Amino acid sequence: MLKKVLKIVGRVLLVVLVTVVILAGTVYIMLQKCCNGPSEAARNLFVTTILETGQMKFLASWVCSDEEIQAIVNSNSMEAFDKEVDTDKIVIPPSGTQTEEEGFDENGIKIVEISGRTFFAKLMIIKDPSQVKVGTTYPWTEYGENLDVIVSNSGAVAGVNGGLYQSSGNKGGRPLGYVVSNGEVQYNGPYDCVGMYLIGLNKDNILIIKSMEGMTQDSFKAYVQSEGIRDAVAFQEESSDSNNHFVPLIINGEARQLNGMGSGANPRTAIGQRADGAILLLVTDGRGASGHLGATAADLIGIMQEYGAVNAANIDGGSSSTMVYNGAYEMTSVTFYYANSSWRLPTAFVVMPKEK
Repeated sequence: MLKKVLKIVGRVLLVVLVTVVILAGTVYIMLQKCCNGPSEAARNLFVTTILETGQMKFLASWVCSDEEIQAIVNSNSMEAFDKEVDTDKIVIPPSGTQTEEEGFDENGIKIVEISGRTFFAKLMIIKDPSQVKVGTTYPWTEYGENLDVIVSNSGAVAGVNGGLYQSSGNKGGRPLGYVVSNGEVQYNGPYDCVGMYLIGLNKDNILIIKSMEGMTQDSFKAYVQSEGIRDAVAFQEESSDSNNHFVPLIINGEARQLNGMGSGANPRTAIGQRADGAILLLVTDGRGASGHLGATAADLIGIMQEYGAVNAANIDGGSSSTMVYNGAYEMTSVTFYYANSSWRLPTAFVVMPKEK
């Protein structure tokens, strides 16, 4: 009897092994045809896209040498963009005097659907920037919360995922870089990663996008106090053959200069601000969701320009990109297991209800 069971188990394992080998071979052949075929653009898009993923970067080396990978990265990159936000370019009208626009709900929120060549997106427009805050799970623990929980616990009505964080194992409990919520510095880690940027709002409700390069813990605290930073998170500006994080998209109405697509195509989350102060929160899909690869840096800039952003920044994306509105997910994680919710997060940009 035991021999019979072992024989059956052995056959099953053999079938599984053969299936895995066939699948791996099929994927390899498809990648070779895609990346070494007649379309150089398809190869470049695949390489730049896969390099931005957390666990699948190795696939790029299946189809390209290290030298070819670096050449592709160099030809689809971004020019340095070190402009400072000119706060005088944002003029927020007094409360109750904003120009009436169609489609906003009772909380001054409107959601626009956007379809691109390689992505589907939703753009949340919030007329009053004072309603946009940073919701957190502070004090930090090992595990974060789903986006809908952070929104609810903040007393908010909407939100998108926030800043950079430790995403290993989808525990999501600990942020990276900086977190400021309601003027309180809740996390101060200037040495967590290179190229850290602060993205948030000051006490005048103006979106600030600023490099924190060279900041110490003490100088960051002093900066928050002197500049009146009320709510902010951090994201990383760093480009190499193994990583492609970027932050500034538009500063003072000037779009960042790109080489090629600027980046690969992936799920993205971005934040922007119009000249009248309205905040733009953008989330796109990608990584195979609904057959979409995702949005490139060029896509983000194009959308933000179309909807009037004077300043705009890319923030944490990939599987973290999600949007909640009125208790429901408008955009969910592209990860199969979390296809109806979000990854666990420590921070989020949330939208508070309009004061009556």
